[in-house]
Amino acid sequence: MGKQSKVHGRANRFTIKMQKKLLVLFLLILMAFIGLSARLIVINRDNGENYKRQVLSQQEYDSVTIPFKRGEILDANGTVLAISNKVYNVILDTKVLTSDESNVEPTLNALKKAFGIDTVSVREYIMSHPTSSYYVLDRRIAYDKVEKFKELQKDEENGSKIRGIWFEDEYKREYPNGSLACDVIGFTRSDNSGLYGLEEYYNDILCGTNGREYGYLNNDSNVQRTTVSAKDGYNIQTTIDANIQSIVEKHLKAFNEQYKDNFRPGNGAQNVGCVFMEINTGNVLAMANYPVYDLNDTRNTDNLLGMPELDEKNKKTGEYLTQEMIDAMDDEAMYRQLDALWKNYCIVDTYEPGSVAKPFTIAAAIESGAITGNESYNCEGKLEVGGHEIKCHNRYGDGYLTIAEGIERSCNVVLMNVAFQLGKDKFVDYQHLFGFGLKTNIDLAGESRTVKLVYGKNNIGSAELATCSFGQGFNATMIQMVTGFCSLINGGKFYEPHVVSKITTADGATIDNIEPRVLKQTISESTSEKIKEYCNQVVTGENGTGHSARPAGYMIGGKTGTAETLPRGNNEFVVSFLGYAPADDPQYAIYVVVDRPNVMYQDDAKYATRIVRAILTEVLPYLNIFMTEELSDKEREELEELQIAMRQPAVEEETQTGEDGEGSETSESGTEGENSGEGTGQAGEGSGDADSQAGNANNEIWKTFPIDPETGYAKDPNTGNLVDPNTGAVINGGSLVTGEDGNTSSGIGEPPKVEGTQDDNNGVW
Repeated sequence: MGKQSKVHGRANRFTIKMQKKLLVLFLLILMAFIGLSARLIVINRDNGENYKRQVLSQQEYDSVTIPFKRGEILDANGTVLAISNKVYNVILDTKVLTSDESNVEPTLNALKKAFGIDTVSVREYIMSHPTSSYYVLDRRIAYDKVEKFKELQKDEENGSKIRGIWFEDEYKREYPNGSLACDVIGFTRSDNSGLYGLEEYYNDILCGTNGREYGYLNNDSNVQRTTVSAKDGYNIQTTIDANIQSIVEKHLKAFNEQYKDNFRPGNGAQNVGCVFMEINTGNVLAMANYPVYDLNDTRNTDNLLGMPELDEKNKKTGEYLTQEMIDAMDDEAMYRQLDALWKNYCIVDTYEPGSVAKPFTIAAAIESGAITGNESYNCEGKLEVGGHEIKCHNRYGDGYLTIAEGIERSCNVVLMNVAFQLGKDKFVDYQHLFGFGLKTNIDLAGESRTVKLVYGKNNIGSAELATCSFGQGFNATMIQMVTGFCSLINGGKFYEPHVVSKITTADGATIDNIEPRVLKQTISESTSEKIKEYCNQVVTGENGTGHSARPAGYMIGGKTGTAETLPRGNNEFVVSFLGYAPADDPQYAIYVVVDRPNVMYQDDAKYATRIVRAILTEVLPYLNIFMTEELSDKEREELEELQIAMRQPAVEEETQTGEDGEGSETSESGTEGENSGEGTGQAGEGSGDADSQAGNANNEIWKTFPIDPETGYAKDPNTGNLVDPNTGAVINGGSLVTGEDGNTSSGIGEPPKVEGTQDDNNGVW
């Protein structure tokens, strides 16, 4: 007990002693803090402003963002399509500049000499913002000007007085080829993020990560740095061949120059588009439409001249933009028009494809077993379906035609009969199989969804089935059409279309190879062979509608198309040609669409086929596809004329059938009619049995019609309709579908309507 008390007493004495020591220590520390604080107050009072300026003068070292370099976009051959070059922002630090008043004039003089900066405005800013430490005087200056400024800083007399100016690194996106492939590439905003095309779709790949440089001044006033390097974006190599792309764009521009302000003010057509694709890979080698724009000057309003005017609901007003209209636009209207210019027609705009859809219907019927391909049908120029009279482009009828002849002559009646044998359910199933109503998932920003622009099993009637069989009554995009068509002629392999083949680092290391991808099998090899046989006849057959698409010395296949736009009966059409080369071993597909050519009578596929011919004449030799056909005298002359035209900037007028009084091309019996637009002609050799041939011959009454001297077309003396004298195709015969009272049947043969999405003026969604 005594020992415990003794120990407890010692513990108490120890605790009291320690408390006293801690108190003394606390007081000493408190006095030290008081002294230090007093010293800091004195320093701040006497020298604070000088120290503050010294620290601020080092801000470019203290915390500087190191920008990443956006990845390059290259064509298939390594040609640079988009690149980021380093530029500099000129930054003013007013505090540093005014720390010594003698620095102001030398610095302002140097700014004026090196950059041409208005010194009056800078002087005003200095006076109104004496404490500013960051103000951008000029943006995106090239290094040669920065170098000139730094040379002035080295001047022995005044160089040391040039203070308060530093440079902020930045990268500027540049496009060495201007407008080339503008709709594919897209462009970037000022914040280095992509808009449209590849720039937007691959934005995360092209973008890198900013770095940072941190620093501080040590006791010896030296800068100690810590740097986190920027990570540059990856490069993307595309499937686009800049040489093919330039050829395509040249001929689209030539078409515009030829037909601009021809029948009405404005461009040669509301839109002209072309897709050139490898059939067995899905690689897009070229994709273009007109008008184009300069990627380095995206807001240049000159590119808007001649385009359709859009109202506040993005519907076409029927007017075409003039300089006066552009000058009067507010910002909202201007952006609306520029947005229409920047969009890629080949993947965004939808339209009724017309008769280029006929091979799809035939392929579905053969593949499903609904027909064998050996059937014949009698065309009397029209067909009664559900109380509606649905016309063929040849209102006088073609007589009995086989399936092959129906494609060659592009007979609507044959296609309607085939669709009825196929049935509504299977027709809808095969449309989905061919990709209609679905995105292709091409690697470009902005592809349209078309799921509500095709009929389903629950809302397709007999009349809708009839019109959809020949490409009228549903909407599609160009990329959907050409992708599905490739599967028809390559043995049934449906490749996913794509524009990028490889992703690499800045030093060339491959990050990802994008290989061709087969998504599904649409038809069998045997069905594909029949479709190729039919499409070859479109170009080579005596009554084929695509003669004018064939380049001299080559054999190609394909299908022409013409579709009425909305509202029906407005005599406005979308004409097209969807083809491939070579005919015996298809390797490349080409699709050209001309949306409402600027002519009086638009339903003529040769506005598209001539563009195809001109493009293929240059592209096929470039691709090492050699001529296989003997050249006729006429073809030699034609080839020579085209070669001369290639070397001339001006576009020479071609002889054509049209409202401008030019003559009809008797060797190209391809004038298209009102819907499918394809012309028909004399019965070809081996085209069906004797009855079929006799029926065809008896229906060629149009050959007796007198020629209208103003248009060059034949004129029906009974109806006044203009008729192609070679084919019998009615040029201005009214709407395709009429009711029992003879009036246009509203809603029949039109795409499904979705509230708030359809442009009722033109059928484009």
